[in-house]
Formats: sequence, structure tokens, C-alpha cells
Amino acid sequence: MNPKKLIECVPNISEGRDLNKIKEIASVVETVEGVKLLDIDPGKATNRTVITFVGEPEAVTEAAFRLIKKAKELIDMRHHHGEHPRFGATDVCPLVPVSGISMEETAEYARRLGERVGKELNIPVYLYENAATEEKRRNLANVRKGEYEGLKDKIQDPAWKPDFGPSEWNEEVARSGATAIGARDFLVAYNVNLNTTSTRRANAIAFDIREAGRVKRKGHPLTGEIVKDENGNPVRIPGKFKGVKGIGWYIDEYGIAQVSYNITDINKAPVHLVFDETVKSADKRGVRVTGSEIVGLVPKKVLLDAADYFLTKQQRSLGIPEKEKIKIAVKSLGLDDLKPFNPEEKIIEYQLAKDTRGRRLIDLSLQDFADLTASENPAPGGGSVSAYIGSLGAALGTMVANLSSHKRGWDEKWDYYSAWAVKGERFKQKLLELTDADTEAFNRIMEAFRLPKKTDEEKEARQRAIEEATIYAIEVPLEVMQTAYEAMEVNEAMLREGLQTSLSDAMVGILALATAVEGAYFNVLINAKDLNNKEKAKKLINRGEDLLKKARKKENELRQEALEKLHPSMTNF
Repeated sequence: MNPKKLIECVPNISEGRDLNKIKEIASVVETVEGVKLLDIDPGKATNRTVITFVGEPEAVTEAAFRLIKKAKELIDMRHHHGEHPRFGATDVCPLVPVSGISMEETAEYARRLGERVGKELNIPVYLYENAATEEKRRNLANVRKGEYEGLKDKIQDPAWKPDFGPSEWNEEVARSGATAIGARDFLVAYNVNLNTTSTRRANAIAFDIREAGRVKRKGHPLTGEIVKDENGNPVRIPGKFKGVKGIGWYIDEYGIAQVSYNITDINKAPVHLVFDETVKSADKRGVRVTGSEIVGLVPKKVLLDAADYFLTKQQRSLGIPEKEKIKIAVKSLGLDDLKPFNPEEKIIEYQLAKDTRGRRLIDLSLQDFADLTASENPAPGGGSVSAYIGSLGAALGTMVANLSSHKRGWDEKWDYYSAWAVKGERFKQKLLELTDADTEAFNRIMEAFRLPKKTDEEKEARQRAIEEATIYAIEVPLEVMQTAYEAMEVNEAMLREGLQTSLSDAMVGILALATAVEGAYFNVLINAKDLNNKEKAKKLINRGEDLLKKARKKENELRQEALEKLHPSMTNF
């Protein structure tokens, strides 16, 4: 089954102060069915707002068109001033592939949107990044060079004729400015806060970090003669990171200078490294970094990678829950320096999951989970309970690994235990996901049984759906068995080499994981008996039997080991 095609759109409008206008412009996004408005992030000093929404390509491009149209109606560029470079009411409108769609397909949607905006709204449109029509237009800085003030001459220059829309200056164009529409990967808009008001110092730091670096000069680095190449172009000293654009500015709203970055490649320029190198560059100039801020949304990976980086520097275990990692990243990067940082609002994956948050079994309290299991509802049943028991077993092994990594005197072995904790955390999370998957599998079977069966065609389709749902309902507990069995290795290692005062915790985890394997096996059996394809049923059952035998063998071996250590007279019990 192909994943649903999803793209993100992140238009930047040239209004960051009039909240009524901002709301009116952003609200048109929600008039398009199937589009989810994720974030509205206004900035007073930049006089600019970043709006983020997501959905299927056709719906997103329709929403983007309506937003650009509304921004043209409400924003007059003739009166706009702000710290951020800009040349239009909707300054930029990038499309970003999220899932099920290639960059080239996304770029084609950007081109179609650009053509429609140019024709129907009479706005000069420049295509950039992966949608660009020529190499020099890929870079947004080139497209926007001269900003709004230079736009009159730019659109009339044959070399910079807009890709779509008018190339003559008139009152309508003067009001709307131009719009850059493109397709790109995730971009992180990231500002680092400084304890200075000097834009000169902020710019100097930006030059150290950004890909473009600074112009090379003879003699004095600021006033010396510019060094040029054989073609007469200035020679540049590159900065530390590729995929980073940066400038320094003063933010009146906060009373400080910032280094403002656009990170276009989070793999080549991870946020945490950009932050740390900015700290070093600032320190050389007697400036202190007080924190940073993320404008708009950020992929979860950015903060998890940052947490791992800072935990590693502290020689602390990386195998801690995701929520704790996010907290560490926020504090380490100082993301709450200027205003509170709410992960539920700022992390794109959390925003996309909001519709399902609260409806999953793993979102319930322990009391509610137990009550729901005890109710007249047939789900959650034994399969979900088996998976949840397994997650607790994996959690106990992870706990022992984390405690061991932090034990005084074992500092040289912190990374060994951290590696086990990371494994355990991965198993724990997988089993939690399977807790819901098992109930979903049961619901699929119930939905298949409710299908109509009046005609022969309906009966055949219904039977096929029941068979497919039943196979899925067998595959899920088999995955529980496999995951729980594999997770036993973490507890086994901690039983033997972990903190011995927590030996009982490791052993309880092993018993819980073995129970998960056995419990899930019974769910394999009860669903396999209803399969019409008996050969398929036999193969699935055999897989389950093999896993059960291995889990029982390991459980018995480790029980004996634990008893020998704790109570030798009880061995062979």
C-alpha cells in the first residue's frame, strides 16, 4: 500500500505586527478541506510571519493560492519595513515533500502554483530551489537580491524577468511586490541570541558560520582591498558549514542582536553544531550566547540529535525517553531564553499526531487502561496486554542500563551501558506501538465482518477483507513475540554485567518479556484457526512456536542464573 502523499507549505508573509491581518490571512488555509494549519509564528521586529500547513498536494496548493491572494489584498508593500530581507506581500512560498512524494513531483506542483499566481493574481513570480528554471535562480538570496526597493528595476531586466506574471512596474505590482515559489527540503529558521546590541559583531559571527563566509581582503580584514579572481569576482573565505545562510541583526522587540540562520541541510549542518560553533565564534569577540530560537516548526530529529550530542558530551546515557531528550535539547540550546518553547506546538511530528493523540491506548493512564481492559469492550484484549507487559519488561532492562551508566566508578563504561539503554528504549517504544496495533488489528476484523453481503460480488469482497484482516491480526502478535524475544538480550546483559543491586529489576523484566511472548502466541493461535488458507496458517503458527521455544529456553536459563546469585538454595526451583 502506497503511503499518502503529503506536502508541507511554509509561506512567509510581510506582516508581523497586525495580528488581525495575520489571522485573516492564515485563516483562509482552513477553508480548504484536507489541509491542516500547523503553526503561525509572527515576528514584530522582522515584520514577518511564518505560516505552516500540511496536506495532500492539490489541497495544499489551493490553500497556498488563497493565502497569497488574501495577503495581496491586505498587505501594501509600499509601506512595509522590517529587519528581514523581503520583496513581496507573500515573500516566499516553499513546498516541502513530507511523505509519499518525490522532490521532482513537489517541484512540479510549485511550478503549477507559480503559473496560476502569475496569471490569476498578476503577481510577479520567481521559481527557486528545486523548482527553478535556471541555476542562478535556485538560490533565494539571488532571487531576492535588491529586495522590494530594487524590484522595479529587477523585473524589467531581461536577465531577471519573472518566471510568471507581469514584468512591468505598475501600481498593482508596487502594492503586492513579488513572490518566490519553490520546492525544497526542510529548512530550519534558527536565530541565536547574543548579549550585545551590535549588529557588526552579530554579522561577523554569521560570516564565520555561513557557507558564503566573507569576502577576502588584503591587509585589514574589514577595510583592506578586496581580493578578486581571474574573472574579477571577489574571492570568498568560506564559513564552517555548507547549507547555512546567515546574517546579523538587531531585534528591537528583545533589545538584543541575533545571528539569524537558515539551515537548508540539517545533515551537513546540524543545529546543535551550528549553535556550538556560534558560541565559540561569539566568545572570541567577547560576546556571550544567551540562548536561541526556532522560527516556525522543526523536525523532531533536529532536537533528538541535539540531545544525543549534549548527552554524549556529558558522558550520560542516550537511552532515555524521547520526552526527556526533548527537554535536554531545549535547555542545552536555550530555546526557552526569549519565550516558552512548547514541543507540542513546535515539533512537526507532534503537530501531525495531534488528531490521534488521546485516542491511543498508550495515551491512557494506568488506571484508565486497566479499567478499559476490564470493561465490556472486547478490545484491548490479551494481545494488547501482552505487548504492554513486554514494553514494561524492556523498560526495566533500560532502567538498569541507565543506572549502570551513571554509577560512580564506572565512568569509563558509560558508553557501553548507554548503547544497551538505547537498544532497550527502542524495544520499549516498539512494543508500545504494538499495544495499539493489536487493538487496531481486532477492529479491522470487526469492520470486515460489517461489510455488505447481499450480492455475490459483495460476499466475495467481504470474505477477502476478512481473510486479509485475519492475517494482519496474526502478524501483529507475531511481531510482539519477535520484539519481546529480541528485547530479552538487554535484560540478559544487565543481569550479568549491570548494577547488581538492580538484578531483580532485570529479572522481572525478563519474566515480563517471556510473558509477552507466550501471551502473544495464544493470540496467534486463536486468529490462525479462522484462516481459510490453512497452509498459510500453519506457517504462521510454526513461526510462533519457534519463538516461544527460544523465549522459554532463555527465560529458564536466566532464572537459574538469577537464583544462583540471589538465593542458591532455590536453584532448579
